[in-house]
Amino acid sequence: MLVRDAMSTVVLTIGPTHTLRQAAALMSARKVGAAVVHDPDAGGIGILTERDILNSVGLGQDPDTERAHAHTTTDVVFAAPAWTLEEAAGAMAHGGFRHLIVLDGGEPTGIVSVRDIIRCWAPARQGVPA
Repeated sequence: MLVRDAMSTVVLTIGPTHTLRQAAALMSARKVGAAVVHDPDAGGIGILTERDILNSVGLGQDPDTERAHAHTTTDVVFAAPAWTLEEAAGAMAHGGFRHLIVLDGGEPTGIVSVRDIIRCWAPARQGVPA
């Protein structure tokens, strides 16, 4: 199975000046765990994850004043839609992260997460009580 088959095409894109509270509210509303941060002044595309927000709040920082750019990962590993899920999982395991931005033609077209990969690999649970 390929990344294009597993990725979410709901790509939340925010700017570098969004506050962490704004980013968290947008992520929550869309039920996603990461946002693409588009910052042409700082090199282009980065990623802000729920863990980045959690770490900031855990340090006692104010989510109403902290800006996305201060917590964005900019040395991003990107996936291609034609990668296998094994390649994506290997990149995640090697880099120690849970989300990959999927680029197609240099533009973000999706995000694949560990959860997406597990969902594809896990056997169907039909008839199994939750």
